[in-house]
Amino acid sequence: MSRVEAFTTRPELRGTFGMVASTHWLASAVGMAVLERGGNAFDAAVAAGFTLQVVEPHLNGPGGEVPAVFYSVDRGEPLVLCGQGVAPAAATIGRFRELGHDLIPGTGVLAACVPGAFGGWLLLLQEFGTWRLEDVLAFAIDYADNGFPVAGGVPLAIQRQADLIATWPASRALYLPPPEAGSQLRNPVLAGTYRRIVEAARGGSRTDEIERARDLFYEGFVAEEIDRFCEAEDGLLTRGDLAGWRATLEPAASFEYRGVTVCKTGPWGSGPVGLQQLALLEGFDIAALSEEEFVHIVIECAKLAFADRDALYGDADVPLETLLSPEYNEQRRALVGDEASVDYEPGSGRLPTIVEARPLAGAGEPTRGDTVHVDVVDRFGNMISATPSGGWLYGSPVIPALGWPLGTRAQMFWLEEGLPSTLRPGARPRTTLSPGLALRDGEPWLAWGTPGGDQQEQWGLHVFLRHVERGLNLQEAIDAPEFHTDHLISSFYPRGIKRRSLDVEGRFEPRVVKGLRGRGHEVTVTPDWSLGRVTAVQKAGGQLRAAANPRMMQGYAAGR
Repeated sequence: MSRVEAFTTRPELRGTFGMVASTHWLASAVGMAVLERGGNAFDAAVAAGFTLQVVEPHLNGPGGEVPAVFYSVDRGEPLVLCGQGVAPAAATIGRFRELGHDLIPGTGVLAACVPGAFGGWLLLLQEFGTWRLEDVLAFAIDYADNGFPVAGGVPLAIQRQADLIATWPASRALYLPPPEAGSQLRNPVLAGTYRRIVEAARGGSRTDEIERARDLFYEGFVAEEIDRFCEAEDGLLTRGDLAGWRATLEPAASFEYRGVTVCKTGPWGSGPVGLQQLALLEGFDIAALSEEEFVHIVIECAKLAFADRDALYGDADVPLETLLSPEYNEQRRALVGDEASVDYEPGSGRLPTIVEARPLAGAGEPTRGDTVHVDVVDRFGNMISATPSGGWLYGSPVIPALGWPLGTRAQMFWLEEGLPSTLRPGARPRTTLSPGLALRDGEPWLAWGTPGGDQQEQWGLHVFLRHVERGLNLQEAIDAPEFHTDHLISSFYPRGIKRRSLDVEGRFEPRVVKGLRGRGHEVTVTPDWSLGRVTAVQKAGGQLRAAANPRMMQGYAAGR
């Protein structure tokens, strides 16, 4: 008999032409419009990505970064796009110590790395897309110029940090008083920045235009404005830092799990944490576990994997082969017991020293989702998962001449010598960003991801497991009650840890919650539909499929 599908908040979309799923309905519609007009998955992702910068300014912006994992049919292999900017040349431990810091602040221009999103999207478009830059940017320019309907998260984010935003003149002018949900918000200065790039880059081949646009951003007027602003605000980022950086393409880190090849970024992101969790979970019969056992075992394995992340990951030589080996995981798996562990010990290396730091307005990720995500699959079989982030409106002051703020990703470095994630000039911060791609029989099968800071490699993994191991379709897996732990060293200022913590959505049955508390987990029951932001697309059984997160009431999938 065929399985009876459970009620879901919206259908799992199915078709054969193309699918786009993202954290905002406008970006999904933009991506689908590009596919309908003959663009491929990469054209669609770039157009959607630039649109997300405009319509979700509280979650990402041009000053941020973009990692992506993708499969190009023409190239025939999974690849990683690294649109992650690096620390400025002047960003040294000594400099921050001179300024009186034990941690890199979570807000302000001191925490800025080179903005990587623009260069990342341009590299993807140049190497794998088919459209001209002017055409993919047209959607974002139109929404910035003529306005877009404000999603509910925008005024909430502004209201939370209104006092801080009020101290930044250009930010105050753009975002205060907070716009009402549903009203039209415009950012004509941002529209003007992108329009100026398009017009100055126009002419010649598609590649010529993209390269000129890149130069205008990283060596031309955009770099000049960033340099001028940072100097006035006592920041460290300079025009020379921007000119010396380029986005790159890299091999994917991968792990074979139950016949599926799971692909992630390298350990300059948190992606391998997902691979390590799978390597640990491979020793359990996940499909046979009760819901209580499922949550418990997944959380205990997460603690082990995140401890390794916090000790060993960074823009450095990380022993992934060892960390993913059967021998290593057999040893680590033996640490998983029936009770919630209070320990947090890596398999090797040493953890950073926790610093008692004063809270700062605007620091951290108070919405547990100050990031966006987009997944696309096209009729040709190209597939991409991208997680743009950073440059959010309350993190740093808007640059008056450009219409957007810089990012604050440098807060993920440590001002402690001898760690893989120790601050050093020209290094990439070890981020939380973790897009995912999975292959079956060497062909692209699933792309998924989520915003959520340190929850990204928890929420996304849970959806993957519920789909692969527990038989839920994509929408059922996304809709299922979510959970996560903060029994890890936070990647965001002030970098704390909450041992034995376990947040679960209120839709878990009371007996499951009681059982988890009985095992020693410090359970917090959060409101229904409050955790998780996952979206996904898939190519399976001769069909293209997509699903999107209903939480926050703005993520959507589109396709046919």
